[in-house]
Formats: sequence, C-alpha cells, structure tokens
Amino acid sequence: MLSPEEQIEVIKRGTVEIIKEEELLGKLREGRPLRVKTGFDPTAPDIHLGHTVLLEKMRQFQQLGHEVIFLIGDFTGMIGDPSGKSETRKPLTEEEVLRNAETYKEQVYKVLDPEKTHIRFNSEWFSKMSALEIVRLGAMQTVARMLERDDFKKRFEAQQDITILEFYYPLFQAYDSVYLKADVELGGTDQRFNLLMGRTFQKRSGLEEQVVIMLPLLEGTDGVQKMSKSLGNYIGISEPPGEMYGKLMSISDELMIKYYELLSHISLEELETLKRGIGEGTVHPKKAKEALALEIVERYWGREAALKAQEEFDRVFKEKRLPDDIPELDLTWEAAGVWLPRVLKDGGLCKSTGEAMRLIRQGGVWVNDRRVTDPQERLSEGEYTIKVGKRRFLKVRPRTTS
Repeated sequence: MLSPEEQIEVIKRGTVEIIKEEELLGKLREGRPLRVKTGFDPTAPDIHLGHTVLLEKMRQFQQLGHEVIFLIGDFTGMIGDPSGKSETRKPLTEEEVLRNAETYKEQVYKVLDPEKTHIRFNSEWFSKMSALEIVRLGAMQTVARMLERDDFKKRFEAQQDITILEFYYPLFQAYDSVYLKADVELGGTDQRFNLLMGRTFQKRSGLEEQVVIMLPLLEGTDGVQKMSKSLGNYIGISEPPGEMYGKLMSISDELMIKYYELLSHISLEELETLKRGIGEGTVHPKKAKEALALEIVERYWGREAALKAQEEFDRVFKEKRLPDDIPELDLTWEAAGVWLPRVLKDGGLCKSTGEAMRLIRQGGVWVNDRRVTDPQERLSEGEYTIKVGKRRFLKVRPRTTS
C-alpha cells in the first residue's frame, strides 16, 4: 500500500490542476477508500481515446484502493452540457440516451475493473424528485454567478440565446456530487465551472467539499483540436486493430509524448527515461511511437491482434506492399462504366456518395496507384485496387455468372 504522499505523486501524473492538493492529502491520510466520481453524458455511442484520459485516471484510483463511481448522466444528457458551446445544444431523446448508455457500460470495462466499478445513472435520484425540489436547486446559485462562466458570458454579450434549462445543467451536475457524497471529482479543463459548483453545493449542504482534479483535453490525430468524432480526428476504442494502430502512428512526435503521459501504463520513471532519451537522441521517436501504438492496441484487442496490426502497417507503409486481407467487391458493369463514388459507398469505404465525392475532390482516393480528383470518374470493366486515405483498401472485380 502506497503512502498518501506516494499516492499523490501517482494521481498528479498528467493532471492540469488539483483543487486543493492539501485537501486531497488530508483525505488520503484518513486511511479510508475515497469515493471518486466521474460523470459522462451519453451523447454519442462510441468511446474514443479522449474519453479514456479520465477512465485511465479512474483506473489509477482503483489500483490505489479507492472506490470509483462511473456516473452516466442519462438525465442531464437529455439537457446537453453547454460547456464550451457557442450555441444551445440539441437535447437527446430518452431513447438515444438509453441506447448510448448501454454501449458505454460495455466499453468502459475495457479500461476499468468491473468488480471495482460502480455504475450509476443520475436519473436514479432526479426522476424521484418533485418539480418543487428540482426548482429549488435554482436557489443555490445566482444569475450573476452563472454569467461569470466564460461561455455563458460570451453568448450573453453576443446576444445569443441561453436557456434557463442550460443554467440548470451545472446545478444538476453539482447535486450529483451532493447525492453521491463524492470525495473527489474528475473532469476535463472545460468542466472547471461545473466541477467547482459541486464544491459549492456540498459546502452549502453541510458536506465536506470534494477535491477537483482536472485533466487536459486530448487533441485528436490532427494535433490541433480536441478529439471528437464529429471532427473526424478521433481514435475509437472499438475501432479495428489495424485502423487504431495506423491512426496512432499518424500522430506527431510532440503529441506522442502527451499520449504517453495520459494513456500509457508505463511507470513515471520509464516515462521520464523515454522523454530524456528522445530529447538526447538516444531513442528514435518512431520506435517510441510504435511501442505506444502496440501497447494501446493490445490493451483493447489483445497481443496477437496488436502484433498483426503492426505487421500489416509495416507491410503497407514500410514495404509499400498491399495488406494481406483486402475486402473485395464484385460488380456488374454498366455499358458506360460504374460511378466511382458509388463503388466507394457500396464497398464500405464511405458512408455516402456525398462523402466519397468530397474525398475524391480532396485527393484522398487512388485507383491502381493513380490519384483520382474528378468526382464524376467512371470505371470501365476490369479489376481495380482502390485506396482511400492511407489505410483503407478495396479490390473491385467483375461479377462472374455461373
């Protein structure tokens, strides 16, 4: 069992801010398991590596012997978190929230220990509250204090709509901490206002204030914007091993260090040695990136799948050869040929012909090593190998008739 001081060092890894560190040390010195809460609104069905920054910190708390509460905001998800938003978010339907929540439950156990994880839904308590009890939460904070929040302030000054319902979102999140009697709450830096509101509510409810631990937002594969499925820069934890490995190999050397710090399970000593080696030139960044990609893919898919993904990546990018296992599409040709965007859609390389046309215009499609830029391209009858981006392939051939 690590001492409170040693636990602090583990917990601080990758964090931006702890409010307040001395309070956390005091709680750890009490010698009891702390109740560590992290909330997730099920706004999308897939969990990506950006989400796992918080999950990995929860896993660390589990390993230190503390109680972890994975809170699914099925109630608050139907409101929509306004944090960092320049306009009112469209609320999810109850059916969407429940469907996404079920997939969250399946995916989080790829990181967290199922036997040590408490999954809770905040509809458990909010659905039992009367309308008057919910309305009274509004008395816990002033409008002036709410308008101090940066995103609300900007929208107010720009004369953009802010609904009263959005004002209630941080109040609901704060009440979660009161109900669960959280000792610690984890969140991204964009959640600062909501996390501190939890401290305020606990104090006004006569409880000891939770410690707030904020972690950085993980940039996506573009290295610029926060990882997001809607921006297309995400790495999903349920993506095929080859796709996951390839995306990890595509990140910059600078971003790789941040991924190591927030996602890797190597020790603090190993991390410092790695940083020093890269800085001094004794460790090649590409080798370090390969080790990171292998580690993360193995975590979600197993050793065998990770090694196969690495081998396939080397085959395509180092040896400039085609992958072993390329999907095939048999086509019946029209007299005028087949429209390439339709081939991409039918072959599963794109979700729609519109997306296919955009990719072609952007120069992201090759037919037999020839870059295609005309979205009206039609293929005459024959066999083709089509590549979309760097990692997606398709073999096309005429359909045979028996």
